[in-house]
Amino acid sequence: MKLDQKRTVLVGLAFLSICAFWQMYDNIIPLILTNTFHLDETISGAIMAADNVLALFLLPFFGALSDQTSTKIGRRMPFILGGTAAAVILMNLLPLFDNGYANGASTGKLAMFVVTLGLLLVAMGTYRSPAVALMPDVTPKPIRSRANAIINLMGAVGGISYLIVAAVLYPNSKTAGAEHVNYQPLFVVVSVLMAVSVIVLYFTTNEPKLAAAEKEYEAEHPEQQLVEEEPDGSEDLPKEVKRSLVMLLCSIALWYIGYNGVTTWWTTYVGRVMGRGLGGASTCLLVATGGAIVSYIPVGQLASKIGRKKTIQGGVILLAACFASAYFLTTHYQSINAVMFVVFALVGLAWAAINVNSLPMVVEMCKGSDIGKFTGYYYTFSMAAQVVTPILAGTLLKHISYSVLFPYAAFFVVCSFVTMCFVRHGDCKVEAKAGLAAFEDMDAD
Repeated sequence: MKLDQKRTVLVGLAFLSICAFWQMYDNIIPLILTNTFHLDETISGAIMAADNVLALFLLPFFGALSDQTSTKIGRRMPFILGGTAAAVILMNLLPLFDNGYANGASTGKLAMFVVTLGLLLVAMGTYRSPAVALMPDVTPKPIRSRANAIINLMGAVGGISYLIVAAVLYPNSKTAGAEHVNYQPLFVVVSVLMAVSVIVLYFTTNEPKLAAAEKEYEAEHPEQQLVEEEPDGSEDLPKEVKRSLVMLLCSIALWYIGYNGVTTWWTTYVGRVMGRGLGGASTCLLVATGGAIVSYIPVGQLASKIGRKKTIQGGVILLAACFASAYFLTTHYQSINAVMFVVFALVGLAWAAINVNSLPMVVEMCKGSDIGKFTGYYYTFSMAAQVVTPILAGTLLKHISYSVLFPYAAFFVVCSFVTMCFVRHGDCKVEAKAGLAAFEDMDAD
């Protein structure tokens, strides 16, 4: 079965725009809150956590709502277009309030900034689940891991695009010692990138036509459907499939608790435990990101050969081993050495193996009419973990020791392996071809 790589890249443009925005949001908004509005870390942290809290409600709601939507341009596209348009307008108001406050502080300007920021978070929340659901909408079940690898790669391109723009517009020579930095040009460039990406997606992707083709595929392959029809005509998941879904969602929450605990506290950990600065810590995270990027496509292909569950479990084992190794390296050495860079590169590989295959396993358990709702389930559990783990890990670090960070992370990752052992469904794999038949799909791989 061939994967239409060009179409998947185009579908991934929506995720590219989302990741470009969030990379900028996570980098710039804390600077504005602390440097311009002079809010303390607690209040700034609470505002920065609001996106994850809102996501717990917005992502499943709008995912399910898009399932029930029917328009001439599709069921996901209205949310993608409307959400992006609202976000592009709102995000460009933020630097206006930022610059205005710098020129003359007032409570009203701060209030307008916070209100606009809240509306912006809502706008972004309206279309993340529909945008992610678009890929499984137009991709047959057996090849969704490979497709999701491309989607993740597009997201990485979005984040890297922001970093390049920020580096060019705001070199250290321009910002060092500046009383106030005008971020308006950066917001404009990122908003243009978002708008152009979604416009290209709209004009190159006929969602209703592609979704109809996928429905035909589903009808021709009933053996791939896990949903059962009830006597009253309604559809429901069998009990054993529901059990697999619950175990998978618990696994997702557990490995996010472990992984996000490390990414949240790593830079502080390096300073407290190793006495090192931000530079080395950031380099480790960059190496991990690079390891994930180069692994996305290979792990998607691997899953098509050995199955998603085995690929995820292999990634979980590797991630736990890396966290255990990092504990040893950071508590026995006072410098960030080459071995640690290798460990973080493997962390990226492990996370790619997990991340590329987990969403396809979730949506594998539903029919096409519920993809948005099941995408919302995925984000509910992953976002809940990201709300809980900074607080839980931070409490342990404060009251016990910073050295518990990696044992904490490894523990929850190991727990996710245990729950994954009880997942019996969602692992649809493509059988490897032999002989001359293997050459038929070479251009799709």
